[in-house]
Amino acid sequence: MEALVLTEIRKQIAFLTINRPQQLNALNKETIEALHEALKAANEDPRVGVIVLTGSGEKAFVAGADIKEFADFNIAQGGELAQRGQATLFDFIEQLNTPVIAAVNGFALGGGLELAMAAHIRIASANAKMGLPETSLGVIPGYGGTQRLAQLIGRGKANELIFTAGMLKAEEALQWGLVNAVVDQSDLLASAEAMAEKICNNSPMAIAAAIRCVNAGFQSGVNGYHTEIEEFGKCFGTKDFKEGTTAFLEKRKPNFRG
Repeated sequence: MEALVLTEIRKQIAFLTINRPQQLNALNKETIEALHEALKAANEDPRVGVIVLTGSGEKAFVAGADIKEFADFNIAQGGELAQRGQATLFDFIEQLNTPVIAAVNGFALGGGLELAMAAHIRIASANAKMGLPETSLGVIPGYGGTQRLAQLIGRGKANELIFTAGMLKAEEALQWGLVNAVVDQSDLLASAEAMAEKICNNSPMAIAAAIRCVNAGFQSGVNGYHTEIEEFGKCFGTKDFKEGTTAFLEKRKPNFRG
């Protein structure tokens, strides 16, 4: 049986591909667990500076959750499904030290859009379509969709998309700030790789600190400015700060991964 998540590492970039093309890469419990393990391994690999996450085939990044897996769940089981999924995958991605770029090829619906939104950066193919159609099934987004979509595109537009179960085309998603860039599908992975290479030129310690600071601004009861001050101070005690400032003064490029 072929792996649910394919991993390839080249040039300090881990390419993770969700590998259920016959099911349009729909997320079931097994796939969520496999993604967790693949992301954890990549995050802990000293060779990896950026993770690029995509779906196999040209039709879908992830077409949603595997509905048949939870169609007969009761209230308690539904709550556990959301809680476990958020902790295992969606919150886990958002809090990784290694930046994650979602290369969204084709449909990203329901859990697929929630997965893309948990990533730190999103690049979409021109044929991509994104939405949260859960209300058409009598349920709501349960993997952080109601929160992250409103954070990214604003409350009013998020309400519209969730209430109507509507979809955004790639260019609309770009206009609303849901994705960072739109490219031809044939250029999608190359574009993600080019952005990842730029990130890899910079300090992994500083990037991890920046992730923590940005996330803090969206956490209830946490003062993001205070987190920034604390993380800024910590940077002065790192080898990356010494290398970065020394390289600047010596008029050379820093080598953070040497």
